[in-house]
Amino acid sequence: MLSRVADNLYWMSRYLERAEHTSRLVDVNLTLMLDEMGESSERRWKRVLTALAYKGEDLALADGYQAARELAFSRENAASVTWCISSARENARQVREQISSSQWQRLNRLYLEVTRMESLGTEEANLSDFFQSVQDGIHLFQGVTASTMSHGEGWNFIRMGRYIERAQASVTMLKVFQRDFGASPEKATESTEYLEWIGLLRSLGSFEGYCTTYTADVHQDRVMEFLLLNPEFPHSVRYAVDSLRNAIEAVQGEGRSRRGAALSRVAGRLQSSLSYGQISEIMARSVQDYLESILRQCHEIHELIYEIYVHYSIESALVG
Repeated sequence: MLSRVADNLYWMSRYLERAEHTSRLVDVNLTLMLDEMGESSERRWKRVLTALAYKGEDLALADGYQAARELAFSRENAASVTWCISSARENARQVREQISSSQWQRLNRLYLEVTRMESLGTEEANLSDFFQSVQDGIHLFQGVTASTMSHGEGWNFIRMGRYIERAQASVTMLKVFQRDFGASPEKATESTEYLEWIGLLRSLGSFEGYCTTYTADVHQDRVMEFLLLNPEFPHSVRYAVDSLRNAIEAVQGEGRSRRGAALSRVAGRLQSSLSYGQISEIMARSVQDYLESILRQCHEIHELIYEIYVHYSIESALVG
């Protein structure tokens, strides 16, 4: 596959995953604003912006709706939904011949819906509808992709982009929450803290899955175990890394080069640390260091993907 095509498919998928994550996170925090028992709006929105690596002008965080509008419609900030969907569409436009017409139509329709709502100047009461619409549109695109695109190299680059973005976003969220609420692994008895942990689960689309596994009895260590180590839930870090490793192995196939072996080794090491990790051991040492290690390894995997499949030279390809 041409490096240009691999690059476009990879980033199309990353941007859509980022847009979905931002939509869900902001929508959940808009809902939490309605509960007067929750912590201050300013502190919560500061946590949201940190988790999304927001870089932009200072926002009046006491006004959560201003922050939500910025994260919905900014054309300049890479953390916003509109910016991500526009970037995903542009990447898809450059590889129209590699994706199905149904994929393009679904993504283009989502882009037009977002820009239409942006031009209408969405009211505060309709912001939640906007974010729900974005999530629905991205889920539809993923379904169309799974059912209309050949599951070959292109499909696997899409999977690489989706799952490396998901793993990094989830770990970053856990880092932010663990820093603010990680003093004790005991049950969250304070009503405010209880709401915040439920908010974390909802922000990662995991509340119902957690309740199925543990009931609604919220403990910090159980939340961390579910979001980090569960092998079956799609938004856990382990599931994302397992899926990322599978996509890498599928692209490499039997013709693995020395450079490809380095990528497999890094991805395999990360997968093993999650597959054989025990939450009691993780919580007993520095959780922040453990999470930071996952982020470093994800970054290394990203760099190797680029070195091998996007920025490679003819000479290095021949040497293999």
